[in-house]
Amino acid sequence: MLEEAEKRNHMVLGKRLKLFEVHEQSPGAPFFYPKGAIIYNELMKFIREEYAKRGYQEVITPLLYEKSLWETSGHWEHFKENMFILKIDNREFSLKPMNCPSHCIMYKNLVTSYRDLPLRLADFAPLHRNELKGVLAGLTRVRKMSQDDSHIFIAEEDLEKEILEVIDFVDYVYKEVFKMDIEIKLSTRPEKRMGADAGWDKAEQTLEKVLKKKKIKFVIDAGEGAFYGPKIDIFAKDCLNRLHQLATIQVDFQMPMRFELQYDGQDGKKHTPIIIHRAILGSLERFIAVLTEHWEGKFPLWLSPIQAVVMNITSNNERYAQDVAGKLKAAGMRMELDVSSETINKKVRNAQLQNINYMITVGDKEEQNKTIAIRTLDGKVQFGINLQEFIAEMQNQIHARK
Repeated sequence: MLEEAEKRNHMVLGKRLKLFEVHEQSPGAPFFYPKGAIIYNELMKFIREEYAKRGYQEVITPLLYEKSLWETSGHWEHFKENMFILKIDNREFSLKPMNCPSHCIMYKNLVTSYRDLPLRLADFAPLHRNELKGVLAGLTRVRKMSQDDSHIFIAEEDLEKEILEVIDFVDYVYKEVFKMDIEIKLSTRPEKRMGADAGWDKAEQTLEKVLKKKKIKFVIDAGEGAFYGPKIDIFAKDCLNRLHQLATIQVDFQMPMRFELQYDGQDGKKHTPIIIHRAILGSLERFIAVLTEHWEGKFPLWLSPIQAVVMNITSNNERYAQDVAGKLKAAGMRMELDVSSETINKKVRNAQLQNINYMITVGDKEEQNKTIAIRTLDGKVQFGINLQEFIAEMQNQIHARK
């Protein structure tokens, strides 16, 4: 198992496949190369498409905030040691470690009535957390990250229904798209926290009720909640049966009160909303690390940086290879063309080392019949394939994210 884990090490694969790496010039802040950026952006594209279906609105927020904001949110008291603090104009500022306070600012200009709720704000803004250098580890423990982060502002009577919808979102992503088993922990109030016990009681009871209603197995992780609220932590199990904490659903009664957030209720009175802090993939950096090791760098077609490579067998087939490559590119596939003087065996080997999903070879027979031959990463080869039918099948696979 140790040998298999080492073979799948995401930093080794990331460097070999030219996806990502880290440098001493910026500890804990990964560099994503063009191929790695494709994976990163495809994951965001996937989540954005789901947001459009599920009523989320994406926002863009600043990265630097004055100390008073963090005092209001409670981060200055409870999270200061993990924040990057700067002096500007003789005032203290911090790079944001979390998005919630900036979304509280926006709430005040977006919500007046219960009719404006739920408000689901989504944000991919870079976050910075001052982790100790000794605990930094590749993409799994970083100082700079982005999350598929969202804060849902909701009326208390709709809290249970909204949490159920977020759990359905989690199930769809992990079970249907990524085919990964998950385990659940309910993390309860930590010793160092803010707010009255009554709010904590209600939040913990609601999360436990929802999990039982969904008949989801879970364990209690006592004292591991956030300083502002309890949470459901979702752990994904990789192919080596290792658990990785990725998604989270947190209920927060405290921050809305500290920011004095209100809305006009159906009864004509002022009410304070509740915030659900949630991330589905979690840190994109960590999620990519997990996927890289889970698939050993062999990404499914929709995520793969290079989906196909076209290779000619002899120089006589170069023009036909270019024609095939042009049609694949026009169809939107990420592809490469290899018309070098290397032997076809060497070209195939180079493509295999890059984990390219489809290796398309064209020789005299293919050119004569206007077909292609296809080799996949598992070594299977098919001859006499119609190019347009192949393109249609690839587009269907990509669209379905199989």
